[in-house]
Amino acid sequence: MNSSSLNSQIGQVVSIPRCDRWQAYQRLQELSIPCCCTEDGSLRVSIESPGGALQLWSVVQQLTASRPKLVYYLEQCWQLAA
Repeated sequence: MNSSSLNSQIGQVVSIPRCDRWQAYQRLQELSIPCCCTEDGSLRVSIESPGGALQLWSVVQQLTASRPKLVYYLEQCWQLAA
């Protein structure tokens, strides 16, 4: 999806530090989640399913959460799987 068609659609603007924005954009592209960086520097993402929302949350957390918080999430997943 090109940026002009995404800009014309309703999308979610993700607040993420500029230094992490390109990495988030690349990962979302790999996951086939439509997104673009707008002229004002924000990252606009089109979420089309609950799975897409979860993937977006995961990408943002990987880039912005503290290490202890990421360890906590991982431990919670392991407890659920047991």
